[in-house]
Amino acid sequence: MRKWGTEKTRHRHMYIEKINKENDIKNIDPENYPELASEIREFLIEKISRNGGHLGSNLGVVELTMALHLSLTLPEDKIIFDVGHQSYTHKILTGRRDDFDMLRKYGGMSGFPKRRESDCDPFETGHSSTSVSAGLGLVKARDLAGEHYNVVSVIGDGALTGGMAYEALNNASKLKTNFIIILNDNDMSISENVGGISNYLQTIRTAEGYQNFKLDLEKFLLKNMPFRGEKVVDSLKRFKSSFKQLIVPGMFFEDMGITYLGPVNGHDVKAMCRLIEEAKRIRHCVLIHVLTKKGRGYDPAERHPARFHGTVPFEIETGLPKVKRTKADYTDIFSTVMIKLAARNDKVVAITAAMPDGVGLKRFRNIYPDRFFDVGIAEEHAVTFAAGLAAGGMRPVVAIYSSFLQRAYDQILHDVCIQNLPVIFAIDRAGIVGADGETHQGIFDISYLSSIPNMNILVPKNKWELSDMMKFALEISVPCAIRYPRGEAYDGLKDFRAPIEYGRAEVIYDEAGIALFALGSMVKTAEEVRSILKEKGYYCSLINARFAKPIDEEAVSVAASRHDLIVTMEENVASGGYGEKVLDFANRAGLETNILNISLPDEYIEHGKPDILKSELKLDAAGVADTILARIGMIKQFH
Repeated sequence: MRKWGTEKTRHRHMYIEKINKENDIKNIDPENYPELASEIREFLIEKISRNGGHLGSNLGVVELTMALHLSLTLPEDKIIFDVGHQSYTHKILTGRRDDFDMLRKYGGMSGFPKRRESDCDPFETGHSSTSVSAGLGLVKARDLAGEHYNVVSVIGDGALTGGMAYEALNNASKLKTNFIIILNDNDMSISENVGGISNYLQTIRTAEGYQNFKLDLEKFLLKNMPFRGEKVVDSLKRFKSSFKQLIVPGMFFEDMGITYLGPVNGHDVKAMCRLIEEAKRIRHCVLIHVLTKKGRGYDPAERHPARFHGTVPFEIETGLPKVKRTKADYTDIFSTVMIKLAARNDKVVAITAAMPDGVGLKRFRNIYPDRFFDVGIAEEHAVTFAAGLAAGGMRPVVAIYSSFLQRAYDQILHDVCIQNLPVIFAIDRAGIVGADGETHQGIFDISYLSSIPNMNILVPKNKWELSDMMKFALEISVPCAIRYPRGEAYDGLKDFRAPIEYGRAEVIYDEAGIALFALGSMVKTAEEVRSILKEKGYYCSLINARFAKPIDEEAVSVAASRHDLIVTMEENVASGGYGEKVLDFANRAGLETNILNISLPDEYIEHGKPDILKSELKLDAAGVADTILARIGMIKQFH
């Protein structure tokens, strides 16, 4: 196998170019499967090095995806990829190779399965631990319709730390019809896996010799005992359950009623095809345990799988980013603040859902290992676990992406906020995040969190305010959410650092005419809007809203008495957002003023660079200024 990152060899893609639509892989001679796998890896490395994307996970499932496409007929048969970020080889094998130049770019191909892209993408995924539930639904739909296609759900071992997977497995175990689950076991989620399931799967990995023995014995009996061999094999299969208990402790899946096949080498196409064919004949739920290596074939990704889970454009020979960051991002600021807070207060603890690197808690883990908790891909558990810590007198900080936190809405409402427990939610990737698209845009958190009584939502305008808000949240013993965007931390307005007061906004510029109430990342945009409007002869006050909940009603009332137009600006959907709350208060208070809400539309936002998306959505400075000027024109016309 060609090892990229250790040699500079390139070669022409002889076999990958023969695949232009689904099922074309079946025209490739089996002896050329290893070469096709190498070509796919080279192709992925070349494309992702230019555009960025999910590399390690895709390099790990090349042969697995090839085996699925060889054993199934698409689009009649259905493959559901859990999370979906590992579907790049699937896209190549279904005729989307030419679309990789626009991978994750605005108007281009998604980095996840998309039904609108291909009939071979039967279900859209973006979050973990969902594929078994979705697959089971497709199985039931198939059976009710009297159809006979195959359904395969591909789920990673990391996703088995999520409770939803077990809810689905519990139901799937009752099936009296075929359903195939592929457990892609690479001992990783985004970071290294943790917990009992990881340890259990490690035990199964060590029992590979048993599986080889079973298959070899069956072949021997069928070959050498043509008349009695099948009966002996049947007897052995009835005996295998107790035998497995001796060889592989627990046999969790078999005990549930799910037939277990494997482990099998996930980089051996022919071996996987044999097991998939065997699995297709079983009249109930069957799980194939596949062992793969994340980042396989590219040395930097094999050595640093977490870094190459989702990567920016990089130099192929070294694996280093093409553009180095010169300024700290908000995650870096949070990371530093957490360490300082923990040094001052021994009750501060940190919780992450399988993403210590992504949310900036790696250094915290190294310095305070006893106060760091990685619960796996289990956001619901993370929140209730934090509630328990808070009830026990600790000060938990749950660091999590905005789009992932929405999975724990019930736990936030029921376990944290009803009891008014002092859990701090550090919400990373709030607002438009870019290339991951609809499933990852952090544009709903203000709406879903502000609907919950006792929840308080703070939004920093710059890196210093993030630090101040973290300290403030520790001073008040109530549930707090602090949301901050992805990317470089804004370091402007450093001279404006009024102390944080509960529920109070910060006046930055006090003028007349138009009052800009900007929230978080939109403060920087509001500065630019103010400059544009001043050039056109309009005076603007700029108010840093600071709190999305509770809103500063006094500041709104004062602004209404002194300005002709109040403009709210937020990087959140309109429904349930900050602007709606300002408008609602103004209506209830009978304020006589014009209010314009600038927000994101109530719709899902596709993938693309944030600056392009904001321009298209008129959420950049030019777009906001145009919207304000249009409203001023309407007001003048009305009067």
